[in-house]
Amino acid sequence: MASNATTASASHCPSPMKATSNGVFQGDNPLDYALPLAILQVCLVVALTRILAFLLKPLRLPRVIAEIVGGILLGPSVLGRNEKYLNAIFPTKSYTVLDTLTNLGLLFFLFLVGLELDPKSVRRTGKEALSIAVAGISLPFILGIGTSFALRATIAKGVDEAQFLVFMGVALSITAFPVLARILAELKLLTTDIGRMAMSAAAVNDAAAWILLAFAIALSGGTGRSPLVSLWVFLCGSGFVFCCALIVPYMFRWMARRCPEGEPVNELYVCATLVAVLVAGFVTDTIGIHALFGAFVVGVLVPKEGPLAGALVEKVEDLVSGLFLPLYFVYSGLKTNVATIRGAQSWGLLVLVIATACFGKIAGTVSVSLMYNLPFTEALALGFLMNTRGLVELVVLNIGKDRKVLNDQTFAIMVLMAIFTTFITTALVMAVYKPAKRKVKGDYKYKTIERKDPNTQLRILVCFHSVRNISSMINLIEASRGTEKKGLCVYAMHLMELSERPSAILMVHKARKNGLPFWNKGKESDSDQFIVAFETFRQLSRVSVRPMTVISAMSDMHEDICASAERKRAAMIILPFHKHQRVDGTFETTRTEYHCVNKRVLEHAPCSVGILVDRGLGGTTYVSASNVSSSITLLFFGGHDDREALAYGARMAEHPWH
Repeated sequence: MASNATTASASHCPSPMKATSNGVFQGDNPLDYALPLAILQVCLVVALTRILAFLLKPLRLPRVIAEIVGGILLGPSVLGRNEKYLNAIFPTKSYTVLDTLTNLGLLFFLFLVGLELDPKSVRRTGKEALSIAVAGISLPFILGIGTSFALRATIAKGVDEAQFLVFMGVALSITAFPVLARILAELKLLTTDIGRMAMSAAAVNDAAAWILLAFAIALSGGTGRSPLVSLWVFLCGSGFVFCCALIVPYMFRWMARRCPEGEPVNELYVCATLVAVLVAGFVTDTIGIHALFGAFVVGVLVPKEGPLAGALVEKVEDLVSGLFLPLYFVYSGLKTNVATIRGAQSWGLLVLVIATACFGKIAGTVSVSLMYNLPFTEALALGFLMNTRGLVELVVLNIGKDRKVLNDQTFAIMVLMAIFTTFITTALVMAVYKPAKRKVKGDYKYKTIERKDPNTQLRILVCFHSVRNISSMINLIEASRGTEKKGLCVYAMHLMELSERPSAILMVHKARKNGLPFWNKGKESDSDQFIVAFETFRQLSRVSVRPMTVISAMSDMHEDICASAERKRAAMIILPFHKHQRVDGTFETTRTEYHCVNKRVLEHAPCSVGILVDRGLGGTTYVSASNVSSSITLLFFGGHDDREALAYGARMAEHPWH
């Protein structure tokens, strides 16, 4: 009897897949084997998500939307309605391999997310941002619990009440920190007061979300068992975090001290860190929380200063975010069947969940913001920004689905809620808050170098992309300072491209901590060499130099340059030529995008613009004023531009050591 029962049950289980095939010429179908099928799945997923991201780019939506939508399209909601396609490309027997790949990739991505979150910045969070974060978590959490009663009475009957309440509360209270940062950068709000407030509050929210998630997972682990199981899981998880906080920072500081600036990081340290991530994931999975939690904790505890963090990001991010992460969204899409939402009751519950999620976040944020005397439009925009959801939301929902806390219909409703709330964020913020449209109070007087009173202070905005431009720019500034009576104020702007890579958020931290003009003297950073160069020049000369940074996409970088020139009342913008000189004297294009940026600045600049064709002015080092001896040649044909060039040349000729 036992033998027959075993045989019968085994017949219902799909046979395990072998790793590789012998090839089509020997009669094997590659799609029946794990490795070729996984390769096809990855290629299909990456191609579709990239196409969707390109199509949605004009709407200024974060890439996570394209990845979630791509997952739903490949799942049973759309293409998966065709049984032949679903059984061929995403058969049930491939789910184990797919699930393992996605969770391994997600493990390292959550490590990168932890790297983005600086505990020191969370501790430095002001009272206003902390209050906004608390309100933005507590009110949606309470409303989520209230909504869960309506869901349990209708479409989620039979699930454990306590677990369902906590998971719904957590799912509605999350703000996606990485997605929010990218939306702020896209809307050019990073360096505004509202941007800094949103980033600070989202950082607190992100930390709180992981604590709540750990609690929810611990609670869900006790299904059918003694409540003491959940208590033990939670206590062991807390003990794990405490031990990591004591041990891990010292280990990484020891590594960081042995990684000098400007030199490659020892491969042993990178390998040791990645192994530490895996070990932490194994420990938390053994405890019963989730492997992702351990990876996130290790990422948070890695020191953000020094080259180690940058090297880790460089080694991990492209493979993880480019290949493995989209797989996770598709795996979520395979679990999402929008067809399960049928009938007026189900669609009504979807509207209820969306309305509750939006109202909780927006009302909680706006009410506290108004208490701190923020203008209503800014408070409303802040509420819309805090209503952003993304990866962590999907992680919560997937864990709830895997642990039988959320059924198919509830899961589909919650995924659609996450897509909708993130989708509307950019449009709503643009509708109520438009800082880019605000003009400088009063039209500033000196927009050119040519002026009636030549002894007035000259303000120049000098832009540079890399260290290659620094020495020539500094020597040009030195030659431009004129006589001692004439003041010169220079704004040195580092132009940094905001890419789709997760490490771009590390650049965002600089702008968030220090505002648009940043000069972080207390800590080492990637821009140390720029800061040191301009600080040294400022001390050796009588020129006022103020370093700044711009972090934006190449397509709209000119807007930041022109807006900064107007805010700083610059008379001239100096841009580097899009080509650089090679050793043999010929010119080579650095990047075609630089040419486009220069053209757009020339079209929209509020003041004069100069393009520096760098032929090694002054060599590769700064030339002190006492050693300057230059011949200035100016071709004058007449017209406004030539008069402006003549005024600039005359100022250079007045240099005290010419």
